[in-house]
Amino acid sequence: MRVVMFGYQTWGHRTLQALLESEHDVVLVVTHPKSDHAYEKIWDDSVADLAAEHGVPVLLRNRPDDEELLTRLKEADPDLIVANNWRTWIPPQVFNLPRHGTLNIHDSLLPAYAGFSPIIWALINGEKEVGVTAHMMNEELDAGDIVVQRAVPVGPTDTATDLFHRTVDLIGPIVTEALALIASGRTDFTPQDRSKASFFHKRSIEDSRIDWTWPAEDIERLVRAQSDPYPNAFTYYKGERIRVIKASVSKGIYGGTPGRVFIREGDGVVIVAGAEARRGRSHGLVIERVRTDDGTELPATEYFRTMGGYLTDRP
Repeated sequence: MRVVMFGYQTWGHRTLQALLESEHDVVLVVTHPKSDHAYEKIWDDSVADLAAEHGVPVLLRNRPDDEELLTRLKEADPDLIVANNWRTWIPPQVFNLPRHGTLNIHDSLLPAYAGFSPIIWALINGEKEVGVTAHMMNEELDAGDIVVQRAVPVGPTDTATDLFHRTVDLIGPIVTEALALIASGRTDFTPQDRSKASFFHKRSIEDSRIDWTWPAEDIERLVRAQSDPYPNAFTYYKGERIRVIKASVSKGIYGGTPGRVFIREGDGVVIVAGAEARRGRSHGLVIERVRTDDGTELPATEYFRTMGGYLTDRP
């Protein structure tokens, strides 16, 4: 088959690599220009560079909606478009253009966690598994029939970085399997159950801000979801922003006001957490390591030398 690829960052890079290693011909690559967005500078293997290394023509676009692009696509005469981590809506005149339509690769177990940053959101929400889905594109974002889907378990200490590596390794095999099915003439793919669908927005720095009224279990997952190299979960102490690098849920039950720097437990310092903390029914969050704005990382027991005071979501 003649294949056009739309993609960006490491997800797109892995997809293009699989296409280049396949029996199919990659005739055009469309990718985004480099971005200054915090989350788009992470896992930023260049799709454009990989295409150029293999002599594949490249178009740089923020959106796929101009006449020049449509003309180039028609000239490429694709049997299939394959997309992964394309950051804007692809219109019907593009995704319906190839003979076999457009295959999208999405890093969630659709229909749940359509949209952006699915692994981070899934980890925050305590999902037991994450994965990758290859589906045929239609008018609704991430809603088309499922061609191939693979899952990996989420362990109790896994970070978003751990899950990124596990899921990105699924891309190559999934692309290979999906292309084989499409090339064989298969069209009887699995419709998504739209009653189970959810759609999430792109994450920003605001989404890393700790809300101490959350249960400690949720905050602990937020810390793991914002592991390096992602922008870390953060809070404020005496007007200074601190990033929480490592944390756990307390063994003890601690009552009081959310955000209170309370007591040492194990290798860290307990922060009162949870909207019901005042009733004395909640675990606290044990902060174990922090990082200050100047990049200094240190144990929480050294940073919080005295107990008392409050962590807040604003300076």
